[in-house]
Amino acid sequence: MSKFAVLGHGVVGSGTVELFFKNKEKICRRSEMDLDLKYILDIRDFPGLPYSDLFTKDINVILNDDEVTVVAEVMGGVHPAYEFVSECLKRGKSVATSNKELVAVKGAELLRLAKEHSCNFMFEASTGGAIPIIRPIHKCLAANDITACAGILNGTTNYILTKMLSDGVSFDEALAEAQRLGYAERDPAADVEGHDACRKICILSSLIYGSHVYPEWVHCEGITALTLEDAAYAKSWGGVIKLIGSVKRTKDGRILPMVAPRFVNKGSELASVEDVFNGIMVYGDGFERIMFYGRGAGKLPTASAVLGDVIDCAKHKITILSQTWEDSRDNSFIADYKEDTVRLYLRLKDTDADEVKKAFPNAAFITREGQPAGEIAIITDSEKESAVDEKLYDFKGRVCGRIRLLDI
Repeated sequence: MSKFAVLGHGVVGSGTVELFFKNKEKICRRSEMDLDLKYILDIRDFPGLPYSDLFTKDINVILNDDEVTVVAEVMGGVHPAYEFVSECLKRGKSVATSNKELVAVKGAELLRLAKEHSCNFMFEASTGGAIPIIRPIHKCLAANDITACAGILNGTTNYILTKMLSDGVSFDEALAEAQRLGYAERDPAADVEGHDACRKICILSSLIYGSHVYPEWVHCEGITALTLEDAAYAKSWGGVIKLIGSVKRTKDGRILPMVAPRFVNKGSELASVEDVFNGIMVYGDGFERIMFYGRGAGKLPTASAVLGDVIDCAKHKITILSQTWEDSRDNSFIADYKEDTVRLYLRLKDTDADEVKKAFPNAAFITREGQPAGEIAIITDSEKESAVDEKLYDFKGRVCGRIRLLDI
């Protein structure tokens, strides 16, 4: 008999419990083991539920019960999740988590604790919700040199951008609709400012390249400055705007993780990922590229990934060493994004074609319906972003839009 506990009974926690009891018989039959839920930790009371007798408010009840060998942490945030998870690992209890912030900030330390105490710290649900991405990277694709990864990692921002492009509604209107439908929180900053996607690309970067990438080392831009004019130019150019979390290896052997809006050509598989869906593209020498697609968030999709890790933890009595990375003393292995070679969409006001051609002689001009006099939009030629900055000095105060193209 293997028994597990769930820390937190919010959206994901309640979904984890619901899905487990719904499919308990099938889970036990397919995994060839007897798995049961013994505790649910939450400071609130939940009377009237079929499993109300499983609740406890004291983490020590779980820590001191040797029958509990696996813990699902779905509380969110760093504290007290970090304290609870680290103590579980120190006692040899494996942990499955959906907590992207915890993994992005404390992942290296928690993986080390799991190794030291012969248990596992798993986090499939932290990056793609129901989309399997962590396990394929460290298992299925382990024979390959993975050169890059780029994806739509946040369903809320993807919904907003889809509405702006397809329905022609403003950012504020699309955000309000996302909040009404429950896709965005009352405080949407983590989504629209890119922090959620940043944590996810930190996890993927750390796993792929073997060194912990901390969020503060990643250049991160959100979508709050995007306008309907930018969306119209993207459509005219032959693409869409997506918030992309990406990482790639640079020519000098360093890596460049980043989160930023991108112009994505309609020919890319990522361009067709719409609404609240996520899509992650992985590039490697043995397979060229592979696309992972599905619901990246939500109660049951995330619960599905959490329970998958719970089952894996219960079946493995020793640490899975392939799912790990080392801590980083500094960020010298991360390249400066300003030195990266890029193509940019630029929207300039109070100018003319001759002035723009003088600064960007190889640029391609694009137009949109209703384009006002004095507004010029271009796609620059490939060059270092720092060089573009220098050219834009003469346009100071006249740059209305600036978005990188997805060229991976």
